[in-house]
Amino acid sequence: MHGQGLRGIGMGLFLGLALSACGDGGETAETPRPAMVVHPSGGVEAALTAYAGEVRAREESPLSFRVGGNLIRRNVDAGARVRRGEILALLDAGDFGLQEQAARAELAAAEAELARTRGDRDRYAKLVEQAVVSRSAYDAQVAAWKAAEGRARAARAQMEVMRNQAGYSQLRAPRDGVIASRQAEAGQVVAAGQTIYTLAADGGREVAIGLPENRIREFSVGQPVLVELWNAPDERLPGAIREIAPAADPQTRTYAARVSLVGEAVNAVELGQSARVYVQEQGAKAALKLPLSAVQRGAQGGTAVWVVDPKTGKVALRPVRLGAYGDTEVPVLSGVAATDWVVAGGGHLLREGVAVTPVDRDNRPVLAVPAKGAP
Repeated sequence: MHGQGLRGIGMGLFLGLALSACGDGGETAETPRPAMVVHPSGGVEAALTAYAGEVRAREESPLSFRVGGNLIRRNVDAGARVRRGEILALLDAGDFGLQEQAARAELAAAEAELARTRGDRDRYAKLVEQAVVSRSAYDAQVAAWKAAEGRARAARAQMEVMRNQAGYSQLRAPRDGVIASRQAEAGQVVAAGQTIYTLAADGGREVAIGLPENRIREFSVGQPVLVELWNAPDERLPGAIREIAPAADPQTRTYAARVSLVGEAVNAVELGQSARVYVQEQGAKAALKLPLSAVQRGAQGGTAVWVVDPKTGKVALRPVRLGAYGDTEVPVLSGVAATDWVVAGGGHLLREGVAVTPVDRDNRPVLAVPAKGAP
């Protein structure tokens, strides 16, 4: 009897507590459970691929003498700024002067011969009118005069060539610019066409980069890019791909490309500076990414993710369109934004409208920021 009394008392207490809990007719409030949330990674910033490059002039001209000889003087060095027509280097012009003198003497002799044959022609013309000489003798004098005239023209042209040769002993700057490099020293015997200087002309600056052959089809002329200098890592300058080599370099197996700078960015760079060129990836590579643990089964067999409302802390199942699955992440082609808080774990325990306490991977509460215009 005593045991049955105790059981009766216990049952009464249990029923009393149950009735007291339900006495007002309301539902028992659930305590929001912690839920690890993340922002989708990737987007525009993560889809930028960087390529190392070097700032160069758009026009780089190798400068050389048109004749060979002994280099007796160079007037500028690498890094010097030069003006159009400025003398950069000189060859020993002694031999050219002698050749010009010889050509001038040949011209004088040819002109003297021309004058003699002209006089003979005129005399024979009068004699043939008087029937003193034959017509054939006169024709021979006319032929001699024409031959002398041709030799005089040849001698005059040869003298002009020799005069030009003397002028070619001076290497002049073809345009304004900066001497990018020097490949010869005073006292050196140089051949015609041998590079003495490399001139970086004013007016345009570009970044030379190499594009990988496995992705060459992703690039095109005119494609916009961003240029970041090593000495200014927080500033990105606008640019565009100006040209892409039609064939890969046989050693590096990359395609040489030139990136031209746009607008005032041209004045912000110097020759030889190191730079990074950021190119925007296309397609799924530029999509937002989520961890595989965030993906849930949606309605009608589709895919979805739990998204936390930053105002109420409640979750909602949102359908998404995914790309090709990776080892740990999957690209999200549509359905979420970069600012959404997505539940990254334990989504199979949630249901629509449940309130959660968002926390990060270190179990720290995430402070929700109200949207613009929210009260």
